[in-house]
Amino acid sequence: MSEKQLVFVDMDDVLCDFSGAHRRMRGLQPDVAYPQSIAGFFETLAPISDAVDSVNELRKYYRVFVLSAPSTRNPLSYTEKRLWIESQFGYEFTKKLILSPDKSLLKGDFLIDDRSSGNGQESFAGELIHFGSQQFSDWQKVLAHLLG
Repeated sequence: MSEKQLVFVDMDDVLCDFSGAHRRMRGLQPDVAYPQSIAGFFETLAPISDAVDSVNELRKYYRVFVLSAPSTRNPLSYTEKRLWIESQFGYEFTKKLILSPDKSLLKGDFLIDDRSSGNGQESFAGELIHFGSQQFSDWQKVLAHLLG
């Protein structure tokens, strides 16, 4: 029996609604240039529709890790992203969280990310599934691609 393929899943705007929270915070505190620098920002992000259930479904067929670039403007993001994963997936899945500013450093079969470049996505050796693109506009389309 062959080993399961490896899927990396980005957090911000793939698992959790970074952009929506960023816009709301900019409206509430327009003088704060980087709302993501506010303590608690990452820990309280709302999940993207179908994200948690979809990742749990993928875990049945793939080795799934969360691969997220930390916010250098908020050193608490390292802890808060870890806490968010536990709140949504449970403690055991926190062992599947990788924080790296360069996603090309990791070797895997798939990377599900809302950005196609900027944190090494363009150099990722596996297949980039560009979440939010026309082809992969939501989790249902991602699941259809990966689960056939």
